[in-house]
Amino acid sequence: MEFLYFALAGAAGGVLGGMGMGGGTILIPLLGIFLNVAQHQAQALNLIAFLPMAVVALVIHFKNGLVEWKKAIFVIVPALLFAVLGCFAAEKTGGDALRRIFGGFLIALSAFQFISALKTE
Repeated sequence: MEFLYFALAGAAGGVLGGMGMGGGTILIPLLGIFLNVAQHQAQALNLIAFLPMAVVALVIHFKNGLVEWKKAIFVIVPALLFAVLGCFAAEKTGGDALRRIFGGFLIALSAFQFISALKTE
């Protein structure tokens, strides 16, 4: 039965990831809160799940002519650099602090999205 819960969490993350929101915004809290997965492990599982989703999304966007490689390189290089730095920082941070930082990020993201939605109406 536990397998089913993990599969449902993966499906929820996949739907949001496919919509462009980022599946980790739902997958990490689901794994941590409902499935008792430690914060570091939840983030690692999210990254592993992200890889095949990213490949599929990239193939689809590439076929639709939506990938501009000349512009993408200016996003890819700093993203890779800061991903490495973020991994080292997360490794040195305790699980409870990491959970609070991630929760604060989600709250800030929600507030930003809410304010942005109000401005467009």
